[in-house]
Amino acid sequence: MFGMDRTKLQGEDPPSPEDLPADVIVSADALRRERIPPGQSRTRKWPILDASGAPAIDLSKWQFRISGLTGAEVAWDWQEFLRLPRVKVFADFHCVTRWSRLGNLWEGVSTRELNRLAGGARSDAHFAMVYGYDRGWTTNLPLDDFLADDALVAILHDGESISTEHGGPARLIVPKLYAWKSAKWVAGVELMEKDRPGFWEANGYHMRGDPWSQERYG
Repeated sequence: MFGMDRTKLQGEDPPSPEDLPADVIVSADALRRERIPPGQSRTRKWPILDASGAPAIDLSKWQFRISGLTGAEVAWDWQEFLRLPRVKVFADFHCVTRWSRLGNLWEGVSTRELNRLAGGARSDAHFAMVYGYDRGWTTNLPLDDFLADDALVAILHDGESISTEHGGPARLIVPKLYAWKSAKWVAGVELMEKDRPGFWEANGYHMRGDPWSQERYG
């Protein structure tokens, strides 16, 4: 599914990290002199792209769960998740289909905080498998990327609740990797010893997905 959200149109100049409040985490890539990776083009719009359309999510049944090689398996319902400490992250967003949206302000719960509340990753955990509510969606990533200082489970984008089309009520954001790793409609994460492919990775996409190295396909 591909579409365009015209309510999120940016100005001619991309948002800059300058003059942001002190409590905002600025992703390192947003501080680069050249913020657009090779093979990408900036879009001022907010494209809508997913594998099979948005799922129907009942907030009364929503959960985010941490399982696998973690100190303790933990699950939060929606109201519990809203009460967790939040961070704000200013980051660029790079889609593997070659568009980049610069200067997004995300707000939600950092993955480091979620990991801490679950008792921390075990020493034998090296990878994460992320699960979504959309028909068995999964995506894998190295644990270090999942726990990066600018990674979070976001519930707000540019000060507004994330719409269903863009992955609401909550989506993972991992700015340093291509956006397919930032799973929409996120349901949880499993910490693993060994890597294994998720949905797109099993269909030819790269196991890591670094946009600066153009890791689009395996």
